[in-house]
Amino acid sequence: MSDLTIPRIAGIPVHTYSIVARDPDTGQLGVAVQSHWFAVGAIVTWAEAGVGAVATQALVDPSYGMLGLGLMRAGRSADDSMRGLLEADRGRDVRQVAMIDARGGVAAHTGARTIAAAGHISGSNFSVQANMMLNDQVWPAMARGFEQARGDLADRMLAALDSAEAAGGDIRGRQSAAMLVVAGKGSGQPWRDRVVDLRVDDHRDPLGELRRLLKLKRAYDHMAAGDDALGAGDHAAAVRAYTAARSLGADNIEMAFWPAVALVNIGAIEDALPIFREVFARDRNWLELARRLVKAGMLLDDAQLMARIEAQAVK
Repeated sequence: MSDLTIPRIAGIPVHTYSIVARDPDTGQLGVAVQSHWFAVGAIVTWAEAGVGAVATQALVDPSYGMLGLGLMRAGRSADDSMRGLLEADRGRDVRQVAMIDARGGVAAHTGARTIAAAGHISGSNFSVQANMMLNDQVWPAMARGFEQARGDLADRMLAALDSAEAAGGDIRGRQSAAMLVVAGKGSGQPWRDRVVDLRVDDHRDPLGELRRLLKLKRAYDHMAAGDDALGAGDHAAAVRAYTAARSLGADNIEMAFWPAVALVNIGAIEDALPIFREVFARDRNWLELARRLVKAGMLLDDAQLMARIEAQAVK
């Protein structure tokens, strides 16, 4: 009986397909991924505003994300950053990594020992990569999907993931997905620079759930825009933004309640009351919240007004 020695290389077995990309119009940088692995977004996706984005997968060494961004932050290109990290990694043959820098420079690596089907394609402002796929058509389909898609960077990356799944996807199936999009320039406030930061850690249809979350995230963005417009005294713009939020997040009670509060505070009471009626019919706890907002200074302190609001709660 012969001895079989399998070399032990440090890494996390996150086999997957992903895309790193840059929007040349906005400068936004992004990375998106899907895998049959729990919480893939916690390991594979890395991005920093004004710096770059990294996807590290196959037998993952997560340090490629942190170190890759650090090198690009110091002014090195994606290609130089990748080369340096690979030279120092004795496990490079089992890694699959892609990087894109803030200038749109792309670097990608598929190790010789990554599990088939595996490969990558780099194009203008993007790289798609995959390993442990059902077939070798997955990453070419991703490239076509991204290049042919319309919309913002998030839309186009999601189109690439959809194309991968349609072409066969992960040979094991699907479990989790994630998307991270950051601004083209850093503001010094990283929490503001994350344009999209979504994770689906475990789901029967992770891409469908990612799409639902992206839509809901955009609804909340409209809500925030409405709040900003209200603070600036532009009531018409606030109403437009709140209306857009409700159209995207119709099933979310927040999308109705807070615009109703805002309408009351700008004097559009007649417009607000039917919305309150809808909200209270769905959940009477929101009536109690409305009362508490008065004490918090977030809703006009007017007994007659509150009586009219309370009357919208049909017993």
